[in-house]
Amino acid sequence: MEIDNFPISYIQRVREYYLALGYATPYRWAVNADVPYSPLKKSLSESTIAIVTTAAPFKQGAGDQGPDAPYNGAAKFFSVYTAATEPAPELCISHIAYDRAHSPATDMASWFPLQQLRQIAAHGVVGRVGDQFFGLPTNRSHKTTIEVDCPMLVSQVLQSGADACLLVPNCPVCHQSVSLAAVQLEAAGIATVIMGCAKDIVERVGVPRFLFSDFPLGNGAGKPHDVSSQLDTLMLALQLLGRAPAARTTVQSPQQWSADPSWKEDYCNIDKLSSAELSRRRDEFDREKQRARQSVGR
Repeated sequence: MEIDNFPISYIQRVREYYLALGYATPYRWAVNADVPYSPLKKSLSESTIAIVTTAAPFKQGAGDQGPDAPYNGAAKFFSVYTAATEPAPELCISHIAYDRAHSPATDMASWFPLQQLRQIAAHGVVGRVGDQFFGLPTNRSHKTTIEVDCPMLVSQVLQSGADACLLVPNCPVCHQSVSLAAVQLEAAGIATVIMGCAKDIVERVGVPRFLFSDFPLGNGAGKPHDVSSQLDTLMLALQLLGRAPAARTTVQSPQQWSADPSWKEDYCNIDKLSSAELSRRRDEFDREKQRARQSVGR
């Protein structure tokens, strides 16, 4: 079977997947009719850059959160958080639906580009790395994301004094959440660029600047354990931050995950799942949703 090398249609895949699991109502993805655009107020070499992530701080007592961990609802977080960039944090992505088949999740730098940003700042490409970074919840509710999470994030970013934000999502809904956040940040005068892997979701929502890497979900900041890939990805994002002419600017990274595009067949592909596996996944999903609610007393 010949595999095309176009970006994955995550909206279609996710819709078909959850219908196959037995959820009758397809998810409705957000759309922005208007997308604000805020140019950098300073040169990159004078700007303070902050990171917004959907990764979660390691949670004691919440079970396996490391590489190869199954989906872990107990590790979720439900409110925007702010944390120091020094010392480097321990962040995990076991609570979200990244591409577990093809993303090893063994290198935090592939979804949280702090180390690379520090290296670039040391060479004067950017002014400085923000003292704080910010965590944005992966929330399926547009209303909660737009009315609660995004305003809280904007307030915290403004208080931090950051001039611009790199937003790095992981799962499909993460891409929607950071896209909604980018719009509110730009409306508040903070320039943004999203570093992500779900092109159709980000462009459907509508954002000011988007660096698309055609990689498995969970690698928006570059290939794991490949410093050159990570630095090149970050430099492309920073160039886009400074040079994008208008809102809705997408740049695609020239990097390839693999010469063989067959990895694109697997994510949420119901044609490759038996009825027994679909049933198992439905049970697992419902169980982890309940664990997530219990972890916050919901």
